[in-house]
Amino acid sequence: MWVEFRPGLRAWRGRLESGGRRGREILGAGFIRERRIVLDSSLRRQPAEALRILTHELYHFAWVRLGNPTRRSWEELLAGQTAKGELGWSAELRKAALTPADRSLRTRRWREYVCESFCDTAAWLLAAGGRRRHDEFTLPGGARRARRRWFTRAGLTVRISI
Repeated sequence: MWVEFRPGLRAWRGRLESGGRRGREILGAGFIRERRIVLDSSLRRQPAEALRILTHELYHFAWVRLGNPTRRSWEELLAGQTAKGELGWSAELRKAALTPADRSLRTRRWREYVCESFCDTAAWLLAAGGRRRHDEFTLPGGARRARRRWFTRAGLTVRISI
């Protein structure tokens, strides 16, 4: 696994850009086939945030290896949650864009939300220690507790620190 830092990361038309003005500003990106993670250079000055973003990206690698029954179990948990909010902006943006049909038809947009929610939840739970306060932690307590229980039952609650 290779982790590198680059300045001014942006997502533009499915590609990662560095130092430009086009696209949406991001803090990290994972390339599973290349076994590579790229983090924004600004995170070097924010170790706690760097750990949270790195954990999120690492859990993309875990997601593809979980197996369909475990991924489906996470999806079912989310399908039953009606609360607004999320545990990271990547999931929050995708959740806000969902239509009622996305969930019932299991569209690509829904499946991408499910994955991002898994990774954001892992980062909240494992790197941030389940902290209550962060601008991106907007999911209510009951939904947070359900997600924590799911991670515990799935055996995914290893604590990460640097």
